[in-house]
Amino acid sequence: MAEVSYVKASRIFSGNPPVRAVDELSLDVSDGEFLVLVGPSGSGKSTALRMLAGLEDVDEGAIHIGGKDVTNVPPKGRDIAMVFQSYALYPHMTVAENMGFALKLRGVNKAEIKEKVAEAARMLDLEKYLDRKPKALSGGQRQRVAMGRAIVREPSVFLMDEPLSNLDAKLRVETRANIAALQARLGTTTIYVTHDQVEAMTMGHRVAVLKDGLLQQCDTPRALYDKPANAFVAGFMGSPAMNLKTVPLTSEGAKLDGLVVPLERRMMDKVAAEGLSTVTFGIRPESLALVSSSEQGMDMTVELVEELGADALMHGSIRIGDTPERFVVRVDGRTPPTLGQTVKIAVRDASEIHLFHPESGNRLTD
Repeated sequence: MAEVSYVKASRIFSGNPPVRAVDELSLDVSDGEFLVLVGPSGSGKSTALRMLAGLEDVDEGAIHIGGKDVTNVPPKGRDIAMVFQSYALYPHMTVAENMGFALKLRGVNKAEIKEKVAEAARMLDLEKYLDRKPKALSGGQRQRVAMGRAIVREPSVFLMDEPLSNLDAKLRVETRANIAALQARLGTTTIYVTHDQVEAMTMGHRVAVLKDGLLQQCDTPRALYDKPANAFVAGFMGSPAMNLKTVPLTSEGAKLDGLVVPLERRMMDKVAAEGLSTVTFGIRPESLALVSSSEQGMDMTVELVEELGADALMHGSIRIGDTPERFVVRVDGRTPPTLGQTVKIAVRDASEIHLFHPESGNRLTD
């Protein structure tokens, strides 16, 4: 096992202008930690992983593994094992041969290879498939074989590049739970790339959010959810996404649908100090509630109801100035509103409001 450090590491692709796919990434991963790199397509997360693996050049900065500078060390000298999205299994080899192939190349004796493969197969529930070829396995079983091939090498660091993207929804949930449990059991430093923020929130000890090659925030899943550093992180982390709207300010609070939503004094002091007349107002769907017609609230016309069982997601429009803006509210799934109905909604608790600078997007409150 080993700690990993990106030290202002950049990957620059030639072009006019050049593209900084990863831009001065500084990130420390502790020994035994499970860190998830997450972001939309083109954010640089897979490139950052491949830089660590030695499959992409580091054009600026450095990368350390176990305290050693490996920036110019070839992949085979980095003591890492990578699990790819495509599984990358040899079709002519059995499961056992696929899992033990890297050890065979190292010159490990057959008895030791057999022992390590058998141990990994027990961990991954692959014992009865060891004599099968990959074509006789399901997608989930092939992914477990790819995991087993990494495990038998006993590397210092596991690198996983969207390993579950080829699986169906149910199997993804099951397999990500298995990977998280396996990592906890082995205690191997693991860096995992995904574009799925639900996967990131449920698996990582910490999550690093990337956008356009730049690190936006790295923290625990709970901290990212409760205190996103900027509007991008706020809108990316959480399912469904946070409602984010630019709204005018009054001396009392934020103005939505002709109603002034009161803001806490600390929030008002901050926007006053910034001299802002508008602000990006953020509220999560579960922080909004249906209220009776006699209570103060914002009128919302229901345009779509997604029934999820215990919960339902109500989509509709609220007027901000002269413009209807889409909002999502999480409501009781047993008695959801009907399509076309006009309802009133209100903020449950002012402390659950998030404010961001309307231009920079940076968080305005602690």
